[in-house]
Amino acid sequence: MDLSSLNSLTPLTDAGDIILLVVRIIFGTTFIYYGRHKIKNLKSNAADFEKMGFKPGWLWGTPVALLESFGALAIVLGLFTGIVAIAFVIHMATGAIWKILKTDKPFTDWSYDLLALSVALMLAVTGPGSLAVMYTSITASLDQRIIPITISVLSTVSR
Repeated sequence: MDLSSLNSLTPLTDAGDIILLVVRIIFGTTFIYYGRHKIKNLKSNAADFEKMGFKPGWLWGTPVALLESFGALAIVLGLFTGIVAIAFVIHMATGAIWKILKTDKPFTDWSYDLLALSVALMLAVTGPGSLAVMYTSITASLDQRIIPITISVLSTVSR
């Protein structure tokens, strides 16, 4: 089968790097928005995590604040995208699982977590694209080695 005919069905195939840039900007700026409040007041953020049952709050809240602020900036810029995206996958999976199992929140309250999880997974697999500050063969190679190992470890731990 000649796969070149499939290009007519996927007209944006040649714009992959631009689309990855747009996805990184939207994903990253969304998390910077949420993370800036957390990073400004780590004590309040820790207290919020304590109230949700994540104890000690500073142990859970501080990494989340750092990830949603500096990790999100790294995603926008395309710095260590695969590694940071895996951190977001873990963060969003934790949030989704907690909301599904530990709260009575409806689907509309945890669907955001699933969408963010899926975008982070996509970025972990694809990398930043060529329109990134740190797009080199070294970082692409590093991401390609680390991501499968991380996914393997995560799948083993979750069994």
